Order: sequence, then C-alpha cells, then structure tokens
Amino acid sequence: MGRQAKHLYINLPVKHVKESKAFFEQLGFDFQEQLTNDQAACLVIGDTITVMLLTHKHFQTISEKQLVDARQGSEVIVSMRVDSRKEVDELVEQAMAAGGSPFKEKQDHGFMYGWSFQDLDGHLWEVFYLDEERSSLS
Repeated sequence: MGRQAKHLYINLPVKHVKESKAFFEQLGFDFQEQLTNDQAACLVIGDTITVMLLTHKHFQTISEKQLVDARQGSEVIVSMRVDSRKEVDELVEQAMAAGGSPFKEKQDHGFMYGWSFQDLDGHLWEVFYLDEERSSLS
C-alpha cells in the first residue's frame, strides 16, 4: 500500500466564519473548538477529515494566489459519502433550509445516489450514497 495521510484538512475561504459555522451546525456537524476562533472554524466531517473554514484574510496568509469567488467559478467539489439515500436527502434539505442553494438535481444511477448543494460562500458540496454490493467502485 502506498503513502497514506494520517488526517485530511481541506481549507476553504469564507466571507464570515460565524455565519458559515452556524450554517454547518444546522446541518448537524460539530466543530473542533480548539481550532476555532474569529478567523477560522474547524469543521469535523469525520474522524480523520476536517474542513478549515478560513476568513479571506487568513486564507491569503496560506496562499498568495488570487481567491476564486466560488459563486462565479469552480475551485473544488467536496464530496461526502453517507450511509443511505435518506441521509443524502436529509442533509441536502437541511442545507437548503439553512440558506444553502441547489447545485445539481438528484442523480440516481441505481448503485449510486447523490445530490449537491452550494454553501453560503458558493462552495460545492456533493453528498452521495454508494451501494457497495451493487457497485464495482468500492
């Protein structure tokens, strides 16, 4: 087996950390408070996966490249695999209710089912269920 990371941190620029934190809390996610302040919020996606939501100013201390307005252009799509079709629907519906917007219509390929949304800053989030028994992808 090749190299494996111990933990994955995804860094995303956001306009307002407090509002972004509230958005993801409404979706049922937790934050690692030791790594959360007014400049950054550490969103816990899984045991070894976190998303650092960083103010534009703080993000620029990490990358000198020009920030992409995620509402105008694509930068990254964060994809999350969940345990059921129902969980896909629930999470995306919660995102819409919390102020997110739709990105793509539901996609049903039989063995895989997904739906996507945009967060408050336009970042793309894809939520999908994969039926391992019916898939050659697992």
